[in-house]
Amino acid sequence: MRIFLNDATKDLKTVICNKCKKELKVKNGILMEGCFQGDVRFGYFSNKDGTRHSFDLCEECYDKMIREFSVPVDEEEMSELF
Repeated sequence: MRIFLNDATKDLKTVICNKCKKELKVKNGILMEGCFQGDVRFGYFSNKDGTRHSFDLCEECYDKMIREFSVPVDEEEMSELF
């Protein structure tokens, strides 16, 4: 869950893990630790037509989630970080 100082400028104040409620470190509007940001818009042929779900997971909760996958995530090393 993201909380902004100002919704118009999207100045980030706080990020809270939606699963464990851990408050992630934010400094000067910049998220300073690993976070998975989920954002899905459901369309036709789903049971959630026309709804959008967005959430944040701390790195620990993300790791727990993907360990439960039957098919592992695709993983590759990146030379440049963003």
